[in-house]
Amino acid sequence: MKTVLILGAAGQIATVLTETLLTQTDYHLKLLARRADRRITVTDPERETVITGDFSDRATLDQALTDVDAVYLNEMRDLAAVTTVVKAMEAHHVQSLIAATVLGIEDEVPGKFGDWNTMMIASSIAKRKQTAAVVTQSSLDYTLLRLAWLFNDQHQLAYETTQSGQPFGGTEVSREAVAQLITAILQDQTGQYARQSLGVNQPGTQGDKPSFY
Repeated sequence: MKTVLILGAAGQIATVLTETLLTQTDYHLKLLARRADRRITVTDPERETVITGDFSDRATLDQALTDVDAVYLNEMRDLAAVTTVVKAMEAHHVQSLIAATVLGIEDEVPGKFGDWNTMMIASSIAKRKQTAAVVTQSSLDYTLLRLAWLFNDQHQLAYETTQSGQPFGGTEVSREAVAQLITAILQDQTGQYARQSLGVNQPGTQGDKPSFY
């Protein structure tokens, strides 16, 4: 049985991902978050292990990474924290990292939507360009997910991906769809997602900005 460590497990995508993995796989999940005992509700105690801590802390990661097959990183804002995660994974020979980041870090969003996106999250893009570089320059089999603007809809599970060097495909995507993609990556045995940076959006959502703005 595969064991997946979810870092930032109380976050919105991570919460949806936990539910998806419990429903669609037999994986054991390690759920690490600050104040996790108060923020995470366990529904399957035999498969969920809750760890209270901060993934910027190396000692916490060293314990959490024991017997782990893959890691999902829910937040790539902090350069020091992402660096710590990468170094800890390399030290423990845990190769598989899936990390959620924002669209725009590769200057890949064209047209008016690209201008709007930069206006809205320029500082976030700048920080995440740095953290993405830490991941891509590592020895890990990473998959970076450059996510369109997010919303919640359990009935909207469609997504499409674009490769590095391709224009970004749309303006928005549901967190539930992102969880489906992460699950597919974790289940993949071909290696097609290794060392890839994927743009992720809902098909048919091209425009000048997301529909909810």
